[in-house]
Amino acid sequence: MDAPIPKNLPEPVASVLASFVDSAKAAFGADLQSIVLFGSAAEGMLRPASDVNLLVLLSAFDSRKAEKLREPLREAFAAIRLNAMFLLESELQPAMDAFAVKFADIARRRVILCGADPFPGMSIPREKKVARLKQTLLNLTLRMREAYVARGLREEQLVFLIADMTGPLRACAATLLDLQGTPAASGKEALATVTTALLNTPAASDLMDRISQARQTRAMPAGSAGATFQTLLELAHDMWAQANAL
Repeated sequence: MDAPIPKNLPEPVASVLASFVDSAKAAFGADLQSIVLFGSAAEGMLRPASDVNLLVLLSAFDSRKAEKLREPLREAFAAIRLNAMFLLESELQPAMDAFAVKFADIARRRVILCGADPFPGMSIPREKKVARLKQTLLNLTLRMREAYVARGLREEQLVFLIADMTGPLRACAATLLDLQGTPAASGKEALATVTTALLNTPAASDLMDRISQARQTRAMPAGSAGATFQTLLELAHDMWAQANAL
């Protein structure tokens, strides 16, 4: 069963997305099981600089068929920053186990564009969620430290880093709250909740405002990016500590 492209997407994005879905169906034929839109586009929160993310689920990967999709994918990436993950049905549960935070986020924020929804009946064991959450947060902390040392001299680069790091932090925050038994309605709400718990309320509110500004405009008030990035870095480390206490 095919579903319509979400109406809350900008028309140019919806048009390119519909064209890519048609190209994928023509290329893979019966091997195509479903196409899942996930991330900010799926929840109607697409920003001008956001990627459009798809999970393309296949029964088999035929390289000759895949080659037919090479040009449509290249054009879609150039037009709307479309990224596609090509996954076999037999790989879905192992992928969920191995990348628990990412797939928990996909399961929370998804729209089925083609085929059947592959997620009902699928689950990620708690211990795998905890292990992957700790690994993801530690890796994110290390990456942020490296980025700060390498690129922290220029504020405009820090603003881009803040915007790029917020998505993974939101997914981690949502998984953390799920594991703590207090799930949030969205990744944005989850990060706000975790931030409020770890920081005093005025600081948390100010941080959320600055993050939103960075994501929406790729700009921040002069002199604020460094402090914002350092607070995010501390937040990532504190979330890792909470994950270790689960």
